[in-house]
Amino acid sequence: MKKETTFIPDDRPRCRWCQGGNQRYMDYHDHEWGMPVHDDRQLFELLLLESFQAGLSWACVLNKRDAFRLAFDGFDYRKIAQYPEARIEALSQNTAIIRNRLKIRAAITNARVFMQIQAQAGSFDHYIWQFTNGATIRETGLTTSALSDRISADLYRRGMRFVGSTIIYSYLQAIGIINSHEPGCYLYPGPCTCHHL
Repeated sequence: MKKETTFIPDDRPRCRWCQGGNQRYMDYHDHEWGMPVHDDRQLFELLLLESFQAGLSWACVLNKRDAFRLAFDGFDYRKIAQYPEARIEALSQNTAIIRNRLKIRAAITNARVFMQIQAQAGSFDHYIWQFTNGATIRETGLTTSALSDRISADLYRRGMRFVGSTIIYSYLQAIGIINSHEPGCYLYPGPCTCHHL
Protein backbone atom coordinates (compact mmCIF):
# COMPACT_ATOMS: atom_id res chain seq x y z
CA MET A 1 0.00 0.00 0.00
CA LYS A 2 1.29 3.46 -0.90
CA LYS A 3 2.24 5.54 2.10
CA GLU A 4 0.52 8.93 2.13
CA THR A 5 2.32 12.11 3.11
CA THR A 6 1.26 13.29 6.55
CA PHE A 7 -1.18 16.19 6.36
CA ILE A 8 -0.60 19.08 8.76
CA PRO A 9 -3.88 21.00 8.98
CA ASP A 10 -4.12 24.75 9.39
CA ASP A 11 -6.87 27.33 9.04
CA ARG A 12 -5.61 29.06 5.89
CA PRO A 13 -8.06 28.94 2.98
CA ARG A 14 -6.54 27.76 -0.29
CA CYS A 15 -7.45 27.37 -3.96
CA ARG A 16 -10.07 24.71 -4.68
CA TRP A 17 -7.55 22.44 -6.44
CA CYS A 18 -5.45 22.32 -3.28
CA GLN A 19 -7.94 20.71 -0.93
CA GLY A 20 -7.25 17.42 0.78
CA GLY A 21 -4.46 15.83 2.74
CA ASN A 22 -1.40 15.82 0.46
CA GLN A 23 1.27 17.86 2.23
CA ARG A 24 3.49 17.95 -0.86
CA TYR A 25 0.60 19.46 -2.82
CA MET A 26 -0.04 22.01 -0.07
CA ASP A 27 3.63 23.01 0.09
CA TYR A 28 3.74 23.43 -3.69
CA HIS A 29 0.65 25.66 -3.58
CA ASP A 30 1.92 27.71 -0.66
CA HIS A 31 5.55 28.20 -1.67
CA GLU A 32 5.88 27.76 -5.44
CA TRP A 33 2.73 27.97 -7.54
CA GLY A 34 2.28 31.45 -8.99
CA MET A 35 5.60 32.71 -7.62
CA PRO A 36 7.76 34.38 -10.32
CA VAL A 37 10.66 32.17 -11.39
CA HIS A 38 13.69 33.67 -13.16
CA ASP A 39 16.36 31.00 -12.70
CA ASP A 40 16.90 29.04 -15.93
CA ARG A 41 17.50 25.73 -14.15
CA GLN A 42 14.21 26.06 -12.26
CA LEU A 43 12.45 27.14 -15.44
CA PHE A 44 13.67 23.98 -17.17
CA GLU A 45 12.75 21.77 -14.21
CA LEU A 46 9.15 22.95 -14.28
CA LEU A 47 9.00 22.69 -18.08
CA LEU A 48 10.18 19.09 -17.91
CA LEU A 49 7.71 18.20 -15.16
CA GLU A 50 4.82 19.87 -16.95
CA SER A 51 5.63 17.95 -20.14
CA PHE A 52 5.39 14.68 -18.23
CA GLN A 53 2.03 15.73 -16.80
CA ALA A 54 0.33 15.45 -20.22
CA GLY A 55 -2.64 13.11 -19.78
CA LEU A 56 -1.96 12.71 -16.04
CA SER A 57 -2.63 14.64 -12.85
CA TRP A 58 -0.21 17.19 -11.43
CA ALA A 59 -0.35 15.32 -8.12
CA CYS A 60 1.04 12.24 -9.88
CA VAL A 61 3.99 14.22 -11.24
CA LEU A 62 4.60 16.18 -8.05
CA ASN A 63 4.72 13.00 -5.97
CA LYS A 64 7.49 11.73 -8.27
CA ARG A 65 9.42 15.00 -8.37
CA ASP A 66 12.31 13.79 -6.21
CA ALA A 67 12.63 10.65 -8.34
CA PHE A 68 12.64 12.78 -11.49
CA ARG A 69 15.35 14.99 -9.99
CA LEU A 70 17.52 11.95 -9.30
CA ALA A 71 16.83 10.30 -12.65
CA PHE A 72 17.43 13.47 -14.70
CA ASP A 73 20.69 14.68 -13.11
CA GLY A 74 19.11 17.39 -10.98
CA PHE A 75 17.31 18.75 -14.09
CA ASP A 76 20.65 19.80 -15.57
CA TYR A 77 19.56 20.57 -19.15
CA ARG A 78 23.17 20.54 -20.38
CA LYS A 79 23.55 16.91 -19.32
CA ILE A 80 20.06 15.90 -20.44
CA ALA A 81 20.69 17.31 -23.91
CA GLN A 82 23.56 14.82 -24.28
CA TYR A 83 21.73 11.67 -23.17
CA PRO A 84 22.51 8.69 -25.44
CA GLU A 85 20.12 5.88 -26.38
CA ALA A 86 21.36 3.79 -23.46
CA ARG A 87 20.21 6.46 -21.04
CA ILE A 88 16.78 6.61 -22.70
CA GLU A 89 16.50 2.84 -22.26
CA ALA A 90 17.51 3.09 -18.60
CA LEU A 91 14.99 5.86 -17.94
CA SER A 92 12.24 3.87 -19.64
CA GLN A 93 12.89 1.07 -17.14
CA ASN A 94 12.92 3.36 -14.08
CA THR A 95 9.76 2.51 -12.13
CA ALA A 96 10.14 5.58 -9.90
CA ILE A 97 9.30 8.00 -12.73
CA ILE A 98 6.73 8.16 -15.54
CA ARG A 99 8.14 5.70 -18.08
CA ASN A 100 6.85 7.15 -21.31
CA ARG A 101 9.48 6.89 -24.05
CA LEU A 102 7.98 9.72 -26.09
CA LYS A 103 8.09 12.04 -23.08
CA ILE A 104 11.63 10.94 -22.20
CA ARG A 105 12.79 11.66 -25.75
CA ALA A 106 10.92 14.98 -25.65
CA ALA A 107 12.79 15.94 -22.47
CA ILE A 108 16.09 15.48 -24.33
CA THR A 109 14.88 17.35 -27.41
CA ASN A 110 13.45 20.13 -25.26
CA ALA A 111 16.73 20.48 -23.37
CA ARG A 112 18.51 21.04 -26.68
CA VAL A 113 15.96 23.59 -27.87
CA PHE A 114 16.07 25.23 -24.41
CA MET A 115 19.80 25.86 -24.88
CA GLN A 116 19.26 27.14 -28.40
CA ILE A 117 16.78 29.66 -26.99
CA GLN A 118 19.29 30.64 -24.31
CA ALA A 119 21.92 31.26 -26.98
CA GLN A 120 19.55 33.42 -29.01
CA ALA A 121 17.83 35.33 -26.21
CA GLY A 122 20.61 35.48 -23.61
CA SER A 123 18.59 33.32 -21.20
CA PHE A 124 15.40 31.31 -21.23
CA ASP A 125 14.17 33.66 -18.52
CA HIS A 126 14.47 36.60 -20.90
CA TYR A 127 12.74 34.66 -23.66
CA ILE A 128 9.72 33.47 -21.66
CA TRP A 129 9.09 36.67 -19.69
CA GLN A 130 9.33 38.93 -22.76
CA PHE A 131 5.91 37.62 -23.85
CA THR A 132 4.38 39.74 -21.06
CA ASN A 133 7.10 42.40 -20.90
CA GLY A 134 8.05 41.03 -17.49
CA ALA A 135 4.56 41.41 -16.05
CA THR A 136 2.48 38.84 -14.19
CA ILE A 137 -1.08 38.28 -15.42
CA ARG A 138 -3.77 37.59 -12.82
CA GLU A 139 -6.60 35.36 -14.03
CA THR A 140 -8.48 32.29 -12.82
CA GLY A 141 -10.71 29.62 -14.27
CA LEU A 142 -8.82 29.08 -17.55
CA THR A 143 -6.77 26.19 -18.95
CA THR A 144 -5.58 27.92 -22.13
CA SER A 145 -5.38 31.50 -23.37
CA ALA A 146 -4.21 33.52 -26.35
CA LEU A 147 -0.88 33.87 -24.52
CA SER A 148 -0.41 30.13 -23.99
CA ASP A 149 -1.48 29.54 -27.60
CA ARG A 150 1.20 31.95 -28.81
CA ILE A 151 4.00 30.55 -26.66
CA SER A 152 3.03 26.96 -27.43
CA ALA A 153 3.11 27.65 -31.16
CA ASP A 154 6.51 29.32 -30.90
CA LEU A 155 8.02 26.46 -28.88
CA TYR A 156 6.63 23.90 -31.35
CA ARG A 157 8.08 25.90 -34.21
CA ARG A 158 11.47 25.78 -32.50
CA GLY A 159 11.22 21.99 -32.13
CA MET A 160 9.96 21.38 -28.59
CA ARG A 161 7.44 18.60 -27.95
CA PHE A 162 4.72 18.05 -25.33
CA VAL A 163 4.25 21.81 -25.13
CA GLY A 164 0.61 22.15 -26.18
CA SER A 165 -1.36 25.19 -25.08
CA THR A 166 -2.85 23.48 -22.00
CA ILE A 167 0.57 22.31 -20.82
CA ILE A 168 2.06 25.74 -21.44
CA TYR A 169 -0.79 27.48 -19.61
CA SER A 170 -0.11 25.26 -16.60
CA TYR A 171 3.61 26.02 -16.97
CA LEU A 172 2.95 29.77 -17.00
CA GLN A 173 0.96 29.37 -13.78
CA ALA A 174 3.79 27.34 -12.25
CA ILE A 175 6.46 29.96 -13.02
CA GLY A 176 4.37 32.96 -12.00
CA ILE A 177 3.75 34.55 -15.38
CA ILE A 178 0.10 33.80 -14.66
CA ASN A 179 -1.08 34.10 -11.07
CA SER A 180 -4.25 32.03 -10.69
CA HIS A 181 -4.74 32.03 -6.93
CA GLU A 182 -8.49 32.22 -6.48
CA PRO A 183 -10.61 34.71 -4.54
CA GLY A 184 -10.86 33.30 -1.04
CA CYS A 185 -7.34 31.80 -1.14
CA TYR A 186 -5.02 33.39 1.39
CA LEU A 187 -2.54 34.01 -1.47
CA TYR A 188 -5.07 35.73 -3.71
CA PRO A 189 -3.35 38.94 -4.89
CA GLY A 190 -6.54 40.93 -5.39
CA PRO A 191 -8.67 41.83 -8.42
CA CYS A 192 -6.89 41.86 -11.76
CA THR A 193 -6.19 45.32 -13.15
CA CYS A 194 -4.04 44.15 -16.06
CA HIS A 195 -4.77 44.00 -19.75
CA HIS A 196 -4.80 40.52 -21.27
CA LEU A 197 -2.01 39.93 -23.74
